[in-house]
Amino acid sequence: MSDSAPLELRAVERRYRSEAGELPVLRGADLALAPGEIVALVAPSGTGKSTLLHLAGLLERPDGGEVFVAGEAAGTLSDDRRTAIRRGVIGFVYQFHHLLPEFTAVENIVLPQMAAGTPRAAAEARARELLQAFGLQGREQHRPGKLSGGEQQRVAIARALANRPRVLLADEPTGNLDVATADRVFGELLQAARGSGLSALIATHNPDLAARMDRVVTLREGRVVPA
Repeated sequence: MSDSAPLELRAVERRYRSEAGELPVLRGADLALAPGEIVALVAPSGTGKSTLLHLAGLLERPDGGEVFVAGEAAGTLSDDRRTAIRRGVIGFVYQFHHLLPEFTAVENIVLPQMAAGTPRAAAEARARELLQAFGLQGREQHRPGKLSGGEQQRVAIARALANRPRVLLADEPTGNLDVATADRVFGELLQAARGSGLSALIATHNPDLAARMDRVVTLREGRVVPA
């Protein structure tokens, strides 16, 4: 697989340790995302989907193998460098929006940009542009508690795209929404991802949503295989 892949996992292993002993979750998992490719990860609960996403997003370190982000091997990088890659190259969307409740929609999108070094004025302009793209004009100054579930998740997706990442990782991004809202929000996520040309790995239990992506993979015995 090519080092030009925005995201690549090579022979990744992950084991969790407890009083009962070691529990192997990933056993030599391989996965590469081509530029602009959107891949669905569909697998039963407990098979390691979240673990795979955490490793891909540099939130955990593998016990074996290597994770490459934009061609850079990340396994032995310092925590500061891994944080810099997460801020500048990777966007995250979770099932629950994790918006900061004391900040407005605009501020929730501005903050990660400023953390990455973007001046406030430019960060606010980018935030408003994204909110408009997601149909949230007029909601910019609302705090999360004043937004519907679908609106909150739209803000969370906009926040994930704010720093123009090359890779988007999403863990059940519409799993907390009703069917109609989930379908609409997911369509907007796909449109935004394709419009940005980024690569995405999206975990979902929904086969209809998975079918709208470029490729579907699953986890079997700790390895990534075609679904």
